[in-house]
Amino acid sequence: MPKISFSGRTIECSEGANLRRVLLDANLPLYNGVAGVIHCRGLGTCGTCAIEIEGPVSEMTKVETWRLGFPPHRSESGLRLACQCKVLGDLKITKHGGMWGNQIENES
Repeated sequence: MPKISFSGRTIECSEGANLRRVLLDANLPLYNGVAGVIHCRGLGTCGTCAIEIEGPVSEMTKVETWRLGFPPHRSESGLRLACQCKVLGDLKITKHGGMWGNQIENES
């Protein structure tokens, strides 16, 4: 079973599991601030579940590519939407600041 390290915890899940669902089921802080109540519920349209992922996940979906391609996101940021990712192996996840999780320190 893949292991996911996030927010000081390590959890396990089934291979192929939806990353958003896994994180929420484990009560991990996927959303920042008000985004915890005003998100798209996993449709990939709001962009508030954006995270930095190290490790194997599924390819970007069309919806994910579309949403990460316009503000406040930037397609070159390397972020992914947890709601659109399937877990394919061990992962290390980082959630950045801001409502959309896209405010990376030392970024101009």
